[in-house]
Amino acid sequence: MSNVKKEDFDVKGFYGEDCVLDAEEFKKKYKVSDKGISSSKAAENIKNLGLNQIKQSKPKKWYNYFFASLFSPFNSILLGISFILIYTDIILPEHPSPANIIVIAVLIIVSTLLEFIEEFRSNNAAQKLKELVETTATVIRDGKKKKIPLKEVTLGDTVILSAGDMIPADIRLIESKDLYVGQSSITGESDAVRKLTNTEIKSIDDIESITDLDTICFMGTNVISGSAKAIVIKTGDNTYFGKVARTLTQGKPKTSFQKGIESISKLLIRFMIVLIPIIFILNAWKHNTILAFTFAVAIAITITPLLLPVILSSCLSKGAVRMSKKKTIVKKLDSIQNFGAMNILCTDKTGTLTEDKIVLEKYLDVYGNEDIRVLKHAFLNSYFQTGLKGSIDEAVINRALKSELGSLVDEFKKVDEIPFDFSRRRLSVIVENNNEKLLITKGAVEEILSICNTIDYNHELMPITKEVKENIRNIANKLNEEGLRVVAVCQKKNINNIDVFSVKDESQMSLVGFIGFLDPPKESAKLAIEKLNNSGIRVIVLTGDNAAVTKCICKKVNINTKKIVTGSQIDKLADVGVLRLLKKSNVFVKLSPIQKARIVRLLKESGNIVGYMGDGINDAPSLTNSDVGVSVDTAVDIAKETADIILLEKDLNVLLDGVTERKTYFCKSYEIYKNGCKL
Repeated sequence: MSNVKKEDFDVKGFYGEDCVLDAEEFKKKYKVSDKGISSSKAAENIKNLGLNQIKQSKPKKWYNYFFASLFSPFNSILLGISFILIYTDIILPEHPSPANIIVIAVLIIVSTLLEFIEEFRSNNAAQKLKELVETTATVIRDGKKKKIPLKEVTLGDTVILSAGDMIPADIRLIESKDLYVGQSSITGESDAVRKLTNTEIKSIDDIESITDLDTICFMGTNVISGSAKAIVIKTGDNTYFGKVARTLTQGKPKTSFQKGIESISKLLIRFMIVLIPIIFILNAWKHNTILAFTFAVAIAITITPLLLPVILSSCLSKGAVRMSKKKTIVKKLDSIQNFGAMNILCTDKTGTLTEDKIVLEKYLDVYGNEDIRVLKHAFLNSYFQTGLKGSIDEAVINRALKSELGSLVDEFKKVDEIPFDFSRRRLSVIVENNNEKLLITKGAVEEILSICNTIDYNHELMPITKEVKENIRNIANKLNEEGLRVVAVCQKKNINNIDVFSVKDESQMSLVGFIGFLDPPKESAKLAIEKLNNSGIRVIVLTGDNAAVTKCICKKVNINTKKIVTGSQIDKLADVGVLRLLKKSNVFVKLSPIQKARIVRLLKESGNIVGYMGDGINDAPSLTNSDVGVSVDTAVDIAKETADIILLEKDLNVLLDGVTERKTYFCKSYEIYKNGCKL
């Protein structure tokens, strides 16, 4: 979207006043409430304003498909030939003969109808399949939270946002906590943008561009981290996304399949342009001009592959329907060929190679001894955080409830939160008990160590010396080697004087201990990877997890772990150096979303057809960069929206079935074409 030509747009007129108004003043002016609107009011708004859809993204009408089929490249050639025949067979001769024109007209009609029927039917099927994994938004209706499809979001709705959510419409924030939004699709900004409840802009005159609007989020962008509550101010074509969509000059890049068909078509047309005049000239010497011209036109008809577009669209649509029976939903028909042609599959570890049923196995103090106090701290952090609750949080909560720690919820009251983000790799909550505030943080071991200056052992604080730090790392590494994923937990007291908390308060903390999670490898993963390799598909693991845990899992599923590359190594190398590593290694660890996307890009540029399988917020850039993005129906909204293909189960065997189905079906289709449609 950053490559579009944007029309003149009055940013101040559209958003200026809403942006600079205080949140409370905004609610008073528009008479809106953070308790949401009623269902009847929402229905009335939808009736008056229409669904929350962009014109360009709405399903096409039947006539769009019909005219596209009628004026396809090959049909256009036949139409041109028909006009010539009207002159040569009807106007010039004494005894007009419409036979040739009738034959060509029948061919055009049959070709058009066949292609139209298949295209219309296949796109309808794809639309129905897409609706099975429709993206939703959380709104407050009738005073209650509920999930609704994005298209049903309407003016005045109160939207609840957390990490991973798509922004469903243009919205004005009325509450926010460390909210960062990815809006590269709108503005081209690669970094996440901070959004606020009340603006830092001094006056409306200081607004120069869309990037200055710090209290407004735009449809089509997504939440990177933080949480918020907002009011919908514009929907559908009235949004900034809708305005920009009208001036799109670039569509989706053509797939290798489309390029191949296009090159064949151009070759045939060039062949006709060269051959037909030669045939006409050679025959004009021996026969009359009209007869020679008619013969040349007949040759043009003969070498035009009339049914090629029909066969292609038929194969794609039927392939999509057959793949859906294999629990593989095709969102974009053109991606089917790449899906079957891919020779490299990049995938995350969690949930794909592992069961994604994380269980909290250990809670240890700073010396590696079991300590229920560590579990208590982790439980308070996981229970009270309001962001995107992952499998780790669920595992902590489940284990704490089994250990009868549920009463802690009544003893403590949540004060504030510092949400998770992918740069800090940690999350903090501030709770209060007996008028004493306590900041509890959990996150990756190295990131937690970087903000701690003491350890808390048996309620006694001791400084973190070089020896202590080394011992902590050894404990974490030992747990990793056992296949456990390790998260560190720390705390900070004496913070009663702080009213509003931020990332800067995550400092000078005390390390309490570790929690270790076990996510065993799937029994089916080893065989699935073996079959993928036998099918000519190389599996590369790209994960944000550490080397020890990843190595343990990859060994169990028979992925070569002799050479493991870290994200920090990649950052130090030019593209050529990274490509050399890609030839030798199948496992890349401690990767950021940008590093994952870079690897996918380099694999593509080196001539591979690259598939990427992911389901998280951090997978969105890689899903976009790949030739075919694969996600699952349980993925976060941004991942589902970005993917080309959705699996109804997060299992490599389901993906393998889809690839095999595509290869088998298209091989049969090719044989039919080769044997039944010879020129």
